[in-house]
Amino acid sequence: MNLLQIQQTTNDLGTAAAEAVAQPTEFKLSILELATKGGWIMILLAVLSIIAVYIFIERFIAVSRATKYDKSFMDRIREYMKEGKIDSAKALCRGNSTPISRMIEKGLSRLGRPLGDINSAIENVGNLEVAKLERGVSILSMIASAAPMIGFLGTVTGMIRAFYNMSMAGNNIDIELLSSGIYEAMVTTVGGLIVGIIAYFFHAIITNKIQKVVNLLEGKATEFMDVLNEPA
Repeated sequence: MNLLQIQQTTNDLGTAAAEAVAQPTEFKLSILELATKGGWIMILLAVLSIIAVYIFIERFIAVSRATKYDKSFMDRIREYMKEGKIDSAKALCRGNSTPISRMIEKGLSRLGRPLGDINSAIENVGNLEVAKLERGVSILSMIASAAPMIGFLGTVTGMIRAFYNMSMAGNNIDIELLSSGIYEAMVTTVGGLIVGIIAYFFHAIITNKIQKVVNLLEGKATEFMDVLNEPA
């Protein structure tokens, strides 16, 4: 009876040991640990991502401020002009300090000249204001285009490392020997695409907001010229 119990216990231990061997050990890899396997290319991509985020936040705030203005601004300008209070109109423009107010102030300073000259002066100021808002936006476009190519560069260098390790190993090829190069190849590709896609969306968002400012400036410039064309 004792012999049967011992044999049964031995069988149970053998089964448990077999199950433990059959179950593979799970390794969890964090995003940071995965990124470090991409090598020096990931450092470059990280720098580009920081630059893209900084430009996006800074330009987003600047463009958002440019779209804010007093809804009654043009009505007050029209009233001052009809009453002949040009200095009051200019003071109102200086007090607002927005792209619209600076554009209208330039038009007020050109009063008495031909309407064509006034319109040209307003357009020049509007173009300058838009150029200020577009400062740095081209860098977002460059990052959106360059990041995937840099990631592809990491893919090529990673595969070169993998094949070099393979050639140096001879007949003793081990998957661990190739893993570093393959990790670099795959991780840099994903990293480059992620940074490029994010920068692309950042560029699209800022460009769309700037276009709204352009439309707003054009509308207010037309409204100002209409005031000049109104009969006294």
